[in-house]
Amino acid sequence: MKNSLFLVLSVLFFSCNKPIEKNQLLQNRIDSLEIKLSETYKPGFGEFMSNIQIHHAKLWFAGQNKNWKLADFEINEIKENLVGIQQYCKDRPETKSLGIIDSAMASISNSIQQKNQKAFQKDYINLTNSCNTCHQETKHEYNVIKIPETPPFSNQDFRLNERK
Repeated sequence: MKNSLFLVLSVLFFSCNKPIEKNQLLQNRIDSLEIKLSETYKPGFGEFMSNIQIHHAKLWFAGQNKNWKLADFEINEIKENLVGIQQYCKDRPETKSLGIIDSAMASISNSIQQKNQKAFQKDYINLTNSCNTCHQETKHEYNVIKIPETPPFSNQDFRLNERK
């Protein structure tokens, strides 16, 4: 009888330890994954801004050539980078100022959808000025954006290609 009682108590004791061991294994795994996640590369504010600058320039040449599909693509690339800033650079004070360009982004998106080159040119200037206003407000006044004079890449044709 004593052996039976000892066996039952031993089984219960080891059974009760299983959830604790399993919980500890899961916690160890979570801790390990959190360390890996904290060490994962995250693009910085400057990388996003450099991408925006490239797409800003390409947007100009697309609109100048009435390549509205390309212009739409470029404005959406700018939007994606702005979302990236809000996602990955939440701790930067500059992120809070991004709303300065919202109105200009909406206007230029509208002129692209309407395929209106005259409105596009006006809205592009407004977007550029909004970028500079944001730079001034965030103490980056030394970073002045302007209308590009030459395409950023010599290996891209910004003219509308009508091949079918």
